[in-house]
Amino acid sequence: MEYFIQAENVTRAYEDKIALDKFSINIPKGSIYGILGPNGAGKTTFIRIINQITKPDSGQILFNGEPLQSKHIAHIGYMPEERGLYKNMKIGEQAIYLAQLKGMKKLEAKQKLEYWFDKLKIEKWWNKKLSELSKGMAQKIQFVVTVLHNPELLIFDEPFSGFDPVNANLIRDEILELKEKGTTILFSSHRMESVEELCDYVALINNSKKILDGSVKEIRHKFKEGRFKVSITNIDFKEIEYFKQIKQLENLIKEENTYTFSIKITNNENSKALITDLSEKGDILSFYEEIPSMNQVFIDAVKNKDI
Repeated sequence: MEYFIQAENVTRAYEDKIALDKFSINIPKGSIYGILGPNGAGKTTFIRIINQITKPDSGQILFNGEPLQSKHIAHIGYMPEERGLYKNMKIGEQAIYLAQLKGMKKLEAKQKLEYWFDKLKIEKWWNKKLSELSKGMAQKIQFVVTVLHNPELLIFDEPFSGFDPVNANLIRDEILELKEKGTTILFSSHRMESVEELCDYVALINNSKKILDGSVKEIRHKFKEGRFKVSITNIDFKEIEYFKQIKQLENLIKEENTYTFSIKITNNENSKALITDLSEKGDILSFYEEIPSMNQVFIDAVKNKDI
């Protein structure tokens, strides 16, 4: 596997506080990689180091196989959580200015801006000031400015903040399209449903240390607990009470003659034995293993100090 970003034992301290402690990750080329963690865990510090806003005290970062250096800034697009547009400057004018700061010619910038403004249906905003727009509208402009110069690496910090569901879906689709074109994307968000939907890989930081990383699928399966969702009909309620007494049975719902519930197998059982046991009591309509969401993984991982 080829990696676009490789961080090895990156450490950064501010006075007496360690923000990152021997942090190492490998971000595959053309992937969407989520950096997760509670507030103050070290996510923003890592993003600032890649953007060369600050430097690590020790450790190394490779950018597409080369030690990270100033020339790489032109190949990065960064949309921070705290947006950085000028409120009283015309949108088209400042978008061209910001594109030129990334090394684009004025004519090229104008042509690409017209393409993006048309694609996102914001052509009428060109001569408006940012102060005239809602937060969600301003977010669209920030997104366009971030991706305009076709960076090899895109960094999105809470990209859906301020968007309504329609525009959040629009930006999500654009992010996925950029990935399909080969862009590597670093993604930080507290919205675990977005992480689960978009990210190929994630790393979780807590108290400045990486506590887990890997593919989203692998991590979710790592945290499964042998819990199954069952829907069963033609079963006597006494049998349901029996299962409640001997097993971890939760979220019981009754609809007419059908019961739906979550049930956990014991250490010496397997799913086939549970199916056999249930089928002797009634007619199974559905039976599947419950894989924890990224939200539940996040909560469990942060609580579990032994990981």
